[in-house]
Amino acid sequence: MEDPNVNPPNVNRRSAILGLAALAGSSSAQTGGVQRRPLGKTGVDVSCIGLGGSHIGKAKVTDSEAVRLIRQAVDRGINFLDNSWDYNDGRSETRMGNALRDGYRNKAFLMTKFDGRTKESAAKQIDESLRRLQTDHLDLLQFHEVIRFDDPDRFFAKDGAAEALVAAKKAGKTRFIGFTGHKDPHVHHYMLEQAAKNRFQFDTVQFPVNVMDAHFRSFGKLVIPEAQKQGIAILGMKSMGSGVILKSNTVTAPDCLRYALSQPVSVVITGIDAQNILDQAVKIATEFKPMSEADKRILLSKTARAAASGEYELFKTTSHFDSTAQHPEWLGGETARTKQLGQEG
Repeated sequence: MEDPNVNPPNVNRRSAILGLAALAGSSSAQTGGVQRRPLGKTGVDVSCIGLGGSHIGKAKVTDSEAVRLIRQAVDRGINFLDNSWDYNDGRSETRMGNALRDGYRNKAFLMTKFDGRTKESAAKQIDESLRRLQTDHLDLLQFHEVIRFDDPDRFFAKDGAAEALVAAKKAGKTRFIGFTGHKDPHVHHYMLEQAAKNRFQFDTVQFPVNVMDAHFRSFGKLVIPEAQKQGIAILGMKSMGSGVILKSNTVTAPDCLRYALSQPVSVVITGIDAQNILDQAVKIATEFKPMSEADKRILLSKTARAAASGEYELFKTTSHFDSTAQHPEWLGGETARTKQLGQEG
């Protein structure tokens, strides 16, 4: 498996430069808007805060309110929009597609994800997402929930999802490609190893970035250095763990966002399902200044005890956030080659 992307020379030096530029913000920081950061080595800048697709599709949010919040977020400078084929039975993508009418699509950097592990199932989900989102292309398409060690194997297998992703890019259905996951940093590391083995270059990688991660099964310690080494843009998620981290009573929501933004990430994706939450996100993304190392240590010391066993990072320790575990039919079964080998055995 070989992707047309090729690593540019001096990628390690470029990654370091991008990391510094990301935390410093771009010119929008000086003009009073939502700060933007480089998306890895893609040449694109995105808002440092991204609007999460899961929360915007919740039943408690009406269709009209969802459209209003998305459009207001874009108008106020949040151009990175997150989504997934499986969020809220497709309602999240449908709402976002409606919001992106009337010229808003051209103002947004649109990302979605798919779950299929086979070429056939992945291709079907990608096309369904495009229809719901009412667009002929995505800015970023990501392989969703790499949470098991067999996910990378199935992704790169003959007739696996990697073939659908490459085909989608060649057909102009997406500009960039990536993968996501929230369970175990070793699985992410294995995915990157398999990508190198298959000469496959990801543009982005998404994983949890939060105030508790450093103390338990840490993506920050294992995955961030490797992503930086390869020049892959880091997309942070679960800065508050869908609110569970806040229940530890050790940190506030602004603490969580500022800490995540102080890591070498291109964007921190956060759930926005109400006006006050949007206002908070815009304020922090506009006024953000990187935390000092001393301030980070103080914050981590506050969370150390609560974080030690992963109790408040349920996405790592339970199946509560594992959509594909709850719906294995979404994965599309095994590849034809896998079935053949199993039958031969």
